[in-house]
Order: sequence, then structure tokens, then C-alpha cells
Amino acid sequence: MIRLEVTSDGLSLSRFALSPAFELCSLLRILSGQSGQRLPPSWSARLIPTFQRLCHETELDAVLALQSDNFGADLIAPPPKGISQNWNDDLTAIRRTPHDQAYRQVECSLATQKTADPRVIDVLSSNDVVERVARALDQAWLSLMAKDWMQLRAICERDIVHRLGLMGRTGWASVLDGLHPAVTWRDGGINLPSSSEATINLAGEGLLLVPSMFIWPGLAAHLDDPWPKTLIYPARGIAALWGVPDGARADALARLVGDSRARLLEALETPASTTQLAKSLAMATGSVGDHLAVLRNAGLLRRIRSGRSVLYSRTPLGDALVASRRVT
Repeated sequence: MIRLEVTSDGLSLSRFALSPAFELCSLLRILSGQSGQRLPPSWSARLIPTFQRLCHETELDAVLALQSDNFGADLIAPPPKGISQNWNDDLTAIRRTPHDQAYRQVECSLATQKTADPRVIDVLSSNDVVERVARALDQAWLSLMAKDWMQLRAICERDIVHRLGLMGRTGWASVLDGLHPAVTWRDGGINLPSSSEATINLAGEGLLLVPSMFIWPGLAAHLDDPWPKTLIYPARGIAALWGVPDGARADALARLVGDSRARLLEALETPASTTQLAKSLAMATGSVGDHLAVLRNAGLLRRIRSGRSVLYSRTPLGDALVASRRVT
């Protein structure tokens, strides 16, 4: 177990961020089989042929050699700065990596994986390794992630909004306890699962908290420079994206209210606006609005105003229907 000891002042300095580069690298690990995680069948069918083509036509194999189960080069996933982070920010940071720093990470990675692929060695030992890796990553982003990023980003942003609201109501302890089943807040410290034992004092530093779509159901911690002390955790709402089969939903809820309305009910585990739901579920805003009106008139949703936004949330009846969605 790893224990992060943190003061209340340190927690007040904690912040959230998004990392497009980390998401891309996590997706690449899944597609390459480096990770034990799996994509939904529809995503696999759509992305695997493109991934295989990129491995053949680009230098993506060199990127894959820079991460393993126990190591990930900062060259391919630099620390994010905040919740406005986008792919161009990450790509710029990657291209600014000093060659000496990149070469040290290459050595670490090659020592970990012991790759003998001459094509990979050629790229990673070249004088322009940073640019070649950046170019391969950019090609992978444009081909594999760009189309879905708005939807994935919306789910992560909803997660952050939920946790910030929770922090305002009940404090940081409840936020940390709810990040992941394996993360616990005990006696002024954060306990993380690990095969080794260590205690790390944050010494007045805050935590960087990064929601992720592709790390589910796992958890990642960055505890070494140049990253700040960081926890990367599964974003809430993954089930709304991953849990939808290609064909008609074979559960009682979908048969009762229809597929689209079932998806909306399941996604409203936390309150959301029409626009947020449309982005996170990749549905047309007008269609979402029509379905929400039907669900509200049926007593399954309530509508509340938060500032200038109108948010929808489930009623107890809506909660009961979702809880019994697997009953046939």
C-alpha cells in the first residue's frame, strides 16, 4: 500500500485537469494488447483496423515501446496543466521535450521492454526522436481519437463538475473516497493499492486529479517528477458510453421506455443539462430535449435551475427503474 499524507492546506491546493495525451496513450495500450482492458465491441470493430494500418504505415510502434505495465515515458504523456487542456497543448509540450530528457526516457523504456525490433530502435535512437514520436502520436490522434474526443471530454467534464459540487457540500474527504473503490481517505491520508509499501508526504502540495475514460476499471498514480502528485481515475458516466450494445438493448428498462430514453436515464446518475447530455452521449440536442420532456412528464425526471443552466436529475421513481434495468 502507498499512503499519501496530506494536510487540509495541501488538499485546498488540489485541482482537476484533463489529459488528452494520457487518454490517447491508454487507448493505444488497449488496442495493442498491452493492457488487459477491452473496448466495447463497436469501438473495437471501428478502431482496430485503423490502429493496425497506423502500425504498418507510421512509426507508431516506437510510441508503443515507450510504455509498459510499469513505465510510461513523459515524452508521450506530459503533465496536464488544467481542465482546458487540449491535444494541441499536449503536442506542443511533447515537441518541446529536450533531447537529453527524451533519450533518458528512451533508455529506461528499452531497458524495461528489451525490444529488439530494428525499426523501433532506429526511431528511438535517432537525433530527431522527439519529432518522429510527436508526428506518430499526432497521426494516431487524428485517426483514432479526434472524432470521439468531444464526447469523451464532455463525460470527463461532467465528472469534474460533479466532484467540485460534492467538495463544496461535504469537503475533500468525500471526493477522495468516491474516486475509486481502491482509494480510501483515512486519518489525514490517502491510501492507494500497491505491491510495495511507501509513505509519501505531500509537504503542502496539492493533488492533481485527472478523470479518464480508458483507464477503467483501474487506477493510476503519478508520483515522480516532472508530474505533480497525480491520481488518474475512471470518470463517472463510463457505463453510459461503454455499456450500450450495438443492437437493441436486451434489458427491461429499454423495452419499457425505449433505447434513447434508457440511455438518458442511466446517464443522469448526476444532474446534467440538455447540452451536456447531448455531448456525452453523442445525441442531437433537439432529440435529447424531446426525450427529457417525455421522461419528465412521466415522473421519472425533475428539472432544477442552477445559475443560468437548467439541469435534469432522476426522481426516486427514475432511480428505481434504473436500479431494476437488468430485470427481465
